[in-house]
Amino acid sequence: MPQGPTDNVEVRHEESDVNIRAIFGFGAALVAVGVVVHVLVLLLFNFFDARATPQGQAAYPLAVGQEDHRPEPRLQEHPREDLAALRDREDEALRSYGWVDRNGGVVRIPIERAMALTLERGLPARPARQETTR
Repeated sequence: MPQGPTDNVEVRHEESDVNIRAIFGFGAALVAVGVVVHVLVLLLFNFFDARATPQGQAAYPLAVGQEDHRPEPRLQEHPREDLAALRDREDEALRSYGWVDRNGGVVRIPIERAMALTLERGLPARPARQETTR
């Protein structure tokens, strides 16, 4: 009868290669350092929060009266209404006549009229190339 892998008494695992206690100790130290760092960052944020100026007060005396100057780019306060107004302006431009460049003689015509003129006149095409035989 053949012997299986569990029947062989000479096959064992190595007990001296890995120091399990050192591995778990390193993991515990890593967790402890992580906790200490998180607590220090929390204390730092609380310190900065306490030093911040109260809302509505100017940080510097010379900055009084300049609270309205926000840096660019500014966020939209009403993006849906702004988009609706933009689409209305674009639709108005597509439905009306107007000058694009008065000096150059370029005008804007309604889109329906432009499509009708394109159907009447056709699109410009390149002349057909004649094949030459040798």
